[in-house]
Amino acid sequence: MPRNDAHPPRDPRPSPSPDGRADRSDRSPWNWLLIIPVAIPLLTLLYNSDKPRLAGFPAFYWIQLAFIPLGVACTVLVYQMTKKRG
Repeated sequence: MPRNDAHPPRDPRPSPSPDGRADRSDRSPWNWLLIIPVAIPLLTLLYNSDKPRLAGFPAFYWIQLAFIPLGVACTVLVYQMTKKRG
């Protein structure tokens, strides 16, 4: 059987730092804010109505559209607070 001298497969886990902990950047508490744009639209009791109307649109439509800027704002905030500086 011929010997395979190719490089061994790389370990996908992060290498531990000198103090024994893995260097991970996805463990920020800011990431919990990303639950808001997922959980709020699931609470249908917030927008399961016709009134109040905004510019003639029932509450169901304009509240659904308001969830888009909410999701963008949460994502931008988490990104800004967790990006690497320097």
